[in-house]
Amino acid sequence: MMKKKIAFSIIILLIGFLLGGITYYSLSKITGKSGSISGTFPPNVPRQIIETGRAFSDIARAVSPSVVNISTTKIVRREVQPFFEDPFFDFFSPFHDFDTPRKWKERSLGSGVIVSADGYIVTNNHVVEKSEEIKVTLIDKRTFKGRIVGADPKTDIAIIKINTGNLPTLPWGDSDKLQVGEFVLAIGSPYGLSNTVTMGIISAVGRANVGIADYEDFIQTDAAINPGNSGGPLVNIKGELIGINTAIFSRTGGYQGIGFAVPSNMVRLVLDQLLQKGKVTRGWIGVTIQELTPELAHEFGLKNTKGALVSDVAKDSPASRAGIMRGDIILEFNGKEVKDVSNLRNMVAQSKAGTEVTLKILRAGKEFNIKVNITELPREVAEVTPEQLLPEPSELKALTGLSVMDLTKDIARQLGLNKDEKGVVVIKVEPGSPADDAEIKKGDIIKEINKKSINSIEDFNRIVSGIKKNDSVLLFVNRGGRKFYVILRA
Repeated sequence: MMKKKIAFSIIILLIGFLLGGITYYSLSKITGKSGSISGTFPPNVPRQIIETGRAFSDIARAVSPSVVNISTTKIVRREVQPFFEDPFFDFFSPFHDFDTPRKWKERSLGSGVIVSADGYIVTNNHVVEKSEEIKVTLIDKRTFKGRIVGADPKTDIAIIKINTGNLPTLPWGDSDKLQVGEFVLAIGSPYGLSNTVTMGIISAVGRANVGIADYEDFIQTDAAINPGNSGGPLVNIKGELIGINTAIFSRTGGYQGIGFAVPSNMVRLVLDQLLQKGKVTRGWIGVTIQELTPELAHEFGLKNTKGALVSDVAKDSPASRAGIMRGDIILEFNGKEVKDVSNLRNMVAQSKAGTEVTLKILRAGKEFNIKVNITELPREVAEVTPEQLLPEPSELKALTGLSVMDLTKDIARQLGLNKDEKGVVVIKVEPGSPADDAEIKKGDIIKEINKKSINSIEDFNRIVSGIKKNDSVLLFVNRGGRKFYVILRA
């Protein structure tokens, strides 16, 4: 037992020596210090461990002057409830001190990072949007009035400006080179406590589908991030800016070990466009894509779920002109592996209009390359939601808890679809059925079954009659204009 304890202690010391050496070597490049520390060390604390602790202190000291506290004031308006406008309400006023203002000031706090010596600051859009007044406080306690010069809600990034100069800035790091497990520091003003520094590691990279922004490629960290940290920097052990702290995952409203930061490379793209053009433009190729589930991957002949399944191609789009077809799997974008839908969406969006890219496509078991010209993303069209109930069915056919009827022009109009849309419309889904498990919904249009077109209830019945119990069924569905594939069990 004693030998095991001694061996464990030796391992811990070796790890300390290694981390100390790496960290202190990296720090010496920033601070210009030789790394030699004079003085007497406590006899029981290894020198390298002490140097490691001082290294993090020096990083924090070097970075903190570039971090600012942002205080905003917003005017919040609300309508007075009818009860308070009742003429009889005044009868009660001598006895009750009701205060029902129509508007009031709401104050909030956040953080920001100085990115240019002449006063440009990066923060989160949600920190400053709709603000009537923005105050920026520097580390030396000087306060300046800030103004928004550009914002991109789709990435939750905003740029503000203060009128002063000679400001310290942070060097940019390359977020594409980050590795899980790297040490990081988060700096900000949680709960108004300015220049608070916390340490952690990179827990994951490329996090998406978090529900924070339209374009997500987050760095996940366990460095403590709390309300007020939003907009502050996430830095590596070189003191380089690698991300902008944006949000936390919490069931309590406080820190629970999961924080998210917008990667620095995405921030720089947004920053450059906002400063140069006053807006952010994004690339577009004109495809609707969906994630590959294990069932869909198997159906399309893939061994894993990497890639993006093309579920629709816009007419006269770059993709249609290049020959991309519905059912294609996009495996690579300009030589880079497509990990999932968000990964491809971000790569397309960050491409400049007018550039030519190469896509690796899987179609019918064969891989090949297609060249596509990127164009600018057009203004998005909102999805249409049906507002009326569908009529009672004139003819039904059940498929694993699914009832459908012919898609008439009148029903297509109610669903906000083209009057010439083909398929059958779902009018009932039995709770707990395979169709319900596959998340088929009332109002969905089934256009294909097992890659065979459905133009009428007769087509539907004929194809369904050949399906056996427990067969895997591939449906192609149109839901309010959004088209996608789904697998269910018969």
